[in-house]
Amino acid sequence: MSLKHGPEILSIPGPSVFPDRVLRAMHRRAPNIYEGELVELTETLFPDLKEIAQTKGQVAIYIGNGHAAWEAALVNTIAPGEKVLALNTGRFAQGWGGVAETLGIEVQEIDFGKRDVIDLERTATVLRADKTHQIKAILITQTDTASTVSNDIEAFGKMLRATGHPALLMVDCMASMATEQFLMDEWGVDVAMAGSQKGLMTPPGLCFLWFNEKAAAAREKLERVSYYWDWGPRVSGEYYYQKFAGTAPTNHIYGLRVALDMILKEEGLENVWSRHSRIAKAVWAALDAWGEEGVLHMNVADPAHRSRAVTAVTAPNSLGRYLQEFCRDQAGVTLGVGLGMADRLQPEFGNYFRIGHMGHVNVHMIMGTLGAIDMALKAANIPHGHDALARAATELTRSP
Repeated sequence: MSLKHGPEILSIPGPSVFPDRVLRAMHRRAPNIYEGELVELTETLFPDLKEIAQTKGQVAIYIGNGHAAWEAALVNTIAPGEKVLALNTGRFAQGWGGVAETLGIEVQEIDFGKRDVIDLERTATVLRADKTHQIKAILITQTDTASTVSNDIEAFGKMLRATGHPALLMVDCMASMATEQFLMDEWGVDVAMAGSQKGLMTPPGLCFLWFNEKAAAAREKLERVSYYWDWGPRVSGEYYYQKFAGTAPTNHIYGLRVALDMILKEEGLENVWSRHSRIAKAVWAALDAWGEEGVLHMNVADPAHRSRAVTAVTAPNSLGRYLQEFCRDQAGVTLGVGLGMADRLQPEFGNYFRIGHMGHVNVHMIMGTLGAIDMALKAANIPHGHDALARAATELTRSP
């Protein structure tokens, strides 16, 4: 007999759980795409998206996912044959570099493994050695969604300025935008990208590029940018259709409007950051407890280097796969797979799982997820420490 009947909990690192209000806003007939309400509502999105990223620069909206945003960022700033530096702390900066290679861009890669953050001094040495400034952009992730390593973008920006290197700083904020503090202008970020389906609490289908004047100047030097990816008409086009290179993502726009209202006007961006931090610490407290006498351990040892949006967990002997299946089939809780930690065909694939705690998430959702994992550990007599749920609850009561 399964106990999963009733509302299910999706605890994967995106798509996150979407607020009912967002879904209701999207559930409507297609509007007029040439004038009226939709056109006026779209204009309200841009200043709020800039506030989300804490920038006075520009933001372009694309119909696409994170991979689309990767390509858009590259084709607007880097010419074929030029070089970028990809700094890998898991899977996704490497993936961004792979997209660059398909565009004829030369990629220099530094791999820091799947548990460690970017080594600033090692990177600074590479940049100082680039005397002729062949490196045109640096590709990094704030949070690598696979390894759940969280890089210090503020410290990286300071290091980059100290070297005097003119490369563009381009940051993948897919899992971190609207879940962790991100101060684009203050930290010296030139291009940032994210999607709609994680911290922004809107179904997949939109991606965003924020860029400053330095990045815009790089765009103006390029001989050619593809019609669809060109961010110029999207931010300054005379006609509404130019903002999307064609038909607007009508229903997504209505949903995003509600999500931005919930984040900025109702909860407040700093409170959103604080909520994610407190919930993440509750997850960590439970995992610390289970790991004291057991086999579950967080992939990232140092709390300062962990994502506030998602936590990767090691579970040897394919226990990760067992926990996913038990929680899904018996408790109605879906955990994330160990993406990028091993190939699906290898035994190690089942040795990892991820707990997503991003976006529209609260106490009963996260305690339900932790309770399902605790139940699975007990059901299979998997060695584990005790008081995990009590420690998580205690962490949630702490003042922010």
